Amino acid sequence: MSSNEKRRLFDIRLQPVSGSRFQPTGFPDLGAALYPRPDGTGGWIDALLVESAQSMANHLEATAWDSGSDDQDPIFSGLPYVRVNSFDDGQFQTSSRLESHRLASAFIKDSMFDGINMKEVIKDRLNLRDDRPISAREIARAVFALDPFCLLHGVFFAEKVWLGQPKVARAITGFIEASDVRRAESGGVKRDHVRHSISDTGGSSEGYGSIPFGRTEWTAQEIVGSFALDLAQIRSYGLGEAGSALLEAIATWEIRALLDGGLRLRTACDLEPLDTHFVDRNGTALPPLGELGETVGDLIKRCDDLLPNGGAPIDVSWAPTKKPKKGEAPKADD
Repeated sequence: MSSNEKRRLFDIRLQPVSGSRFQPTGFPDLGAALYPRPDGTGGWIDALLVESAQSMANHLEATAWDSGSDDQDPIFSGLPYVRVNSFDDGQFQTSSRLESHRLASAFIKDSMFDGINMKEVIKDRLNLRDDRPISAREIARAVFALDPFCLLHGVFFAEKVWLGQPKVARAITGFIEASDVRRAESGGVKRDHVRHSISDTGGSSEGYGSIPFGRTEWTAQEIVGSFALDLAQIRSYGLGEAGSALLEAIATWEIRALLDGGLRLRTACDLEPLDTHFVDRNGTALPPLGELGETVGDLIKRCDDLLPNGGAPIDVSWAPTKKPKKGEAPKADD
């Protein structure tokens, strides 16, 4: 990591794997996010948000998780994360790498660790106390020891018990935009080969009958995936040379893994890079995935001082709770 480089910025041109149409992300009460953007000549063109920053954060994190084994990719062995198991049978439920709110997930904050509620455990680990300022570096070091990925993808400790409600912003941000877009209207029909007429015993609202439907996809002159890695923010954590370099290596590994593995964002949105030689805006190449994996492994070994428990996963137990009546404490389901 260069001491004077503040950010690494990547703009990767993409295309549909087959055909020219794609389906963008949709938002409640909005649908596709269509907006005008400058065309560089004083005019405007229609642009489309194909994938949002919050969704891309999930895609990036998913590259480092092995869903077949319910564990992180072996490349990251030695890095901690919180693993949530069922209180009843000890079966894996979720983890801080899978939850949208990461360490602040409801499944984590309502879990128990060695007989102590995780809200209190996190409060203690982050050293949150009344009548004292929050130390950003102290928070960063504590979060690193719980799950260093949260220092890349962000976490907000919003509970009142977490005094000061500290927040870590994303250090890596990605999104996909399409420019000069046009609608591609099509449709189809769901056919019913049994019921040929609608009756009072069940109609289309129950799923019976032949039902036509419309579909809106899009085409574009250009699709670009953009990634911004904030190196200045990573350095501000005060984790030392090895800790900072490790976070940068993890982030670049995630970007490379996502690009190499293909961006199948939805059934009708499967994208791939136009080129496999990826460089940032300064012309620095993104190393191959294998090389980045070796760098991650070497740097993990150099971060012993940041991993007091040897980087082992932190196992917690979670049980569903019934919503308490006013004035009652929560109770676990029978």
